[in-house]
Order: sequence, then structure tokens, then C-alpha cells
Amino acid sequence: MGNRILSGRSASITELKANPSRVVREADGPVAILNRNTPEFYCIPTEDYEALLRRIDELELAEIARQRLADGEKPLKTSIEKLKAEYGLSS
Repeated sequence: MGNRILSGRSASITELKANPSRVVREADGPVAILNRNTPEFYCIPTEDYEALLRRIDELELAEIARQRLADGEKPLKTSIEKLKAEYGLSS
């Protein structure tokens, strides 16, 4: 999988060094940074990176929930509002 480019845009390390903001801005999404025509790493806009981290967190939480449901205990019914009130959190 080393030579597969997983983005719609690529740029050389030289292009990136010359103007990194322009490379990312013009790509409007992830950019494969190439070293001798081989993908070396990816640059992604801040919003995309934050969304990726949120998605990973959601997947990890979903797995924890599945494991807890599989332990045989009966789930408790609650709401976000009740939890916020119980822990003194505001909206």
C-alpha cells in the first residue's frame, strides 16, 4: 500500500515547503505529500482532522457500550438532561 495515493490531490515536499497554506487551501481536503513520487505523509485541514478524531472517539465509545451491554446487566434508562443535572453540568 506504500505507493497508493489516498487523496484527490498531491504535492511535492518542495511545493509544501514553498507555501504550505496554499497547498492545503487549494486542495480543499487531504493532500498526499510526495517524496520522489512516493506518498510520504498526508496534510489535512484542521476541520477534517478534528472530525476524524471525533469519529474515532465515537467508535471507541460505541465499542465500550457494546461490551457493557454484553455483560448481561440490565441497562438503565436516562436522559442527557438528567445526567447534566446529576453532575451539575450546564447545557
